[in-house]
Amino acid sequence: MDLNIKGKTALVCASSRGLGRGCAEALAEAGVDLVLNARGAQALEQTAQEIRDRWGVKVTTVAGDVSNEDDRAALIKAAQGVDILVNNAGGPPPGLWSDWNRDDFIKALDANMLAPIALMTALLPGMIDKGWGRVVNITSGSVKAPIPQLGLSNSARAGLTGYVAGTSRQVAPFGVNINNLLPGIHDTDRAASLDGGVSKAQNISVEDARAQRIATIPARRYGTAADFGAMCAFLCSDRAQFIVGQNILLDGGAVNATL
Repeated sequence: MDLNIKGKTALVCASSRGLGRGCAEALAEAGVDLVLNARGAQALEQTAQEIRDRWGVKVTTVAGDVSNEDDRAALIKAAQGVDILVNNAGGPPPGLWSDWNRDDFIKALDANMLAPIALMTALLPGMIDKGWGRVVNITSGSVKAPIPQLGLSNSARAGLTGYVAGTSRQVAPFGVNINNLLPGIHDTDRAASLDGGVSKAQNISVEDARAQRIATIPARRYGTAADFGAMCAFLCSDRAQFIVGQNILLDGGAVNATL
């Protein structure tokens, strides 16, 4: 399917690996030029070069932490005029409700709610002026079904979801669509970390922890970055003109819900 976005430009955050990279690669395959961001400069440059070599698109890199005000300002400067924004940031650490203090919540909010809002605030006006734009926020399946040990993530991502629900309806008349993409378990470093936590807590092997989780997924596998990137690219495309303010779950059927 021709997504009709060849020649457009996208900012993809946290894109040196994992789901962010999956989104960047799918957009590059569709002919989209990229501004890539991640905290680690070396991995970011390697990813950028691999994408240039494979798809021949223009790739600009900006290393930095989107939750840091100075780093974010540099990223916004480099990304002025983009047509597409993919917001992404690693989730906060798991734990118990009694483990977290105010500083922990502020840190989670900065990374997973306030940073994406700041990027939208900075870049949406340019999209509105063009009469076309796409924003995809990578949140979590925990927005639909909260995960007890991920209380920090549950809280921050739910806040972002509420913001998008209102904002998406305000910018849609100008040809700008904002949607959220909710991953379940995908085969990334984050999944490995969570499986390691289960392994330690239950005194079982990591392999058994993984198998235990796979058994809860009707698709009977973890998702892949390519699975995720394909849906992201579709939401960023001309084919998704009538999708506004939605929370689209990619979890292999793990969340057992009617809506």
